[in-house]
Amino acid sequence: MNPGQSEDGPPTTGPHGAGAGPLRDYEAALDWLDSHIDLERLLGGPEATAPTLDRMWTLMGILGDPQDSVPAIHITGTNGKGSTARLSVALLGACGLAAGSYTSPHIERVNDRITVANEPLDDESFALAISEIAVFEPMVIDRCGERPNYFEVMAAAAYSWFASTAHVNVIEVGMGGRWDATNVVDAAVAVITNIGADHLEIIGPTLADVAAEKAGIIAPNSIVVCGETAPELVDIVAGVASDNDAELWRRGVDWDIAARHPAIGGQLVTVVTPFGEQSDHFVPLHGAHQAVNAACAICSVEAFFGRSLDHDVVAAALADVTLPARFEIVGRQPTVVIDGAHNPAGAASLRDTLAETLSIGAGAAAPAEDADAAGRVSRGVLVIGANKPHDPGAFCEALDLGVFDAVVATTAAWPRAIAPEDVADAVERVAAGADHSPEIIPIGGVDDAVRWAMDRAGPHGTVVVSGSLYVAAEARRLLGARPH
Repeated sequence: MNPGQSEDGPPTTGPHGAGAGPLRDYEAALDWLDSHIDLERLLGGPEATAPTLDRMWTLMGILGDPQDSVPAIHITGTNGKGSTARLSVALLGACGLAAGSYTSPHIERVNDRITVANEPLDDESFALAISEIAVFEPMVIDRCGERPNYFEVMAAAAYSWFASTAHVNVIEVGMGGRWDATNVVDAAVAVITNIGADHLEIIGPTLADVAAEKAGIIAPNSIVVCGETAPELVDIVAGVASDNDAELWRRGVDWDIAARHPAIGGQLVTVVTPFGEQSDHFVPLHGAHQAVNAACAICSVEAFFGRSLDHDVVAAALADVTLPARFEIVGRQPTVVIDGAHNPAGAASLRDTLAETLSIGAGAAAPAEDADAAGRVSRGVLVIGANKPHDPGAFCEALDLGVFDAVVATTAAWPRAIAPEDVADAVERVAAGADHSPEIIPIGGVDDAVRWAMDRAGPHGTVVVSGSLYVAAEARRLLGARPH
C-alpha cells in the first residue's frame, strides 16, 4: 500500500500535506511553472536541446521514484491517445480503481493535465503538487547543470501526486516515446494507438523512425496493445516487443472492432479482444475512430487485469464518457462542432464523422418537404487555425473543402500559431482544385471568427471549428462548453 493510502481508497491530500513547499498559492505555482522553458510553445525552435532523460531520472530519484509506486498503462500514438487514456480511466474506475492520468496539452486549464478519476486537481492540490517539485529543483540543477523544463516539471508532479492518491496510472506520452519525459516508468501495458506522419521533423524523418520512437515505451515483460496495422510498422513494434520479452496484441489479429452501428448520440460497438467478445456497447462518442479508441481502451484494461472485463462494468464505464474538443457538439441553431484535429489523419476522421453524423457533404440533410432542395449537398462553415510546423493545406486536403460554403481562417493566442492570412493562402491553394470552392476569409481572433461563422451559417446551419486544440479551446470558452 502506498504511503497515505487507506484500504478504502486513495487519500484526498498530497504526499506532503497542506503547506508543502515554498509556493504560497495557486497563482504563485503558475508563475513558477511558467518560468520554465516550455518546448510545446517552442517546438523545434532554437531552445530545443538534444533528447535526454537525465533531468527526469534525476528528479525521479530525488523524489524517491514515485513512478514505481503504482502500476501503469503508458499510451503513445499519433492520434487518439488522449481519448484512449480518458476511456481507460473510466474503465478502471468502473472496476473500483482510482486512476491517475497525465495528459497534454490542456484544453481549459493547466490543472486538466493531472487528473484522478478524470477529475482535474483543484487549485490547492495543483499548487501542492507543483510546490513539491519547486522544493527539489535546486538539487536537479546542482546535479544536471540546468533546470527541468515545463513538461518535465508537470510529469514529475503527476507521478509524485499519483504515488499517494491513485491505484493505477494512465500516462499519455507528449511526443514520440523513447525520449519523452513520461518514459521513466516501466508500465505493465504499453499502448500504441497508431503511427502517422506527424512531427516528422523531430521524431522522423520516416514513419519507420516514428514507429521506433513510439515503441521506445515498451517495458520488459509488459503487454503491448498495438492499434497500428501497416505490416512494415507493426514489424518494428514487434521487434522491440520481442527484445523486451513483451507480449504483442495486434489490431486485426488479436483484437478489433467486430461491428459498429451509428446511433443517436453515439454508436453501438462490438469489440473482440484476446479474452473474448464485448457485444453491443453504447459509446456516446461519434466516429469510427472513436470506436477504435474505445476498443483499444477495453483491450488495454483487460491486458492490465489479465482477464475479460464484465459486460455490465464496461457498459457503465462507457455510458457517461465525454471527450472535450473531440467532435464535441457545443451549440444548436446553428449546430457548432468543435474538434481538435490538427493533422491530415485527424482531418480525415473529422470528414468521415461529419458525413456520418451530420450529413455534411453527404447530400442527405435537406428536409423531404423541401422539393427545391432535392439532391442538394448539405454544407457547413469551417473555422480553421493551425500551428507551426503543421501544414494547413494538407489538413484541408484531407478534410475536403468542397463540403463547406465558407472557410474562416483564424489564429489562436499561441506562439506557434500561423497567421490567419497564411492559413487563408493555404486554404485557397487547396480550394482552387475543389469541385465547389468556398468563400475564404481571414479573421484574426478565434472569438470573432466563430461569431462570423455562426452568423453566416444561420440558425439551421452548421459550424465546424478545427485545425488546432488551441483554437478549439478558445472556441469552447466563447460558447460556454462545460468544463473538463
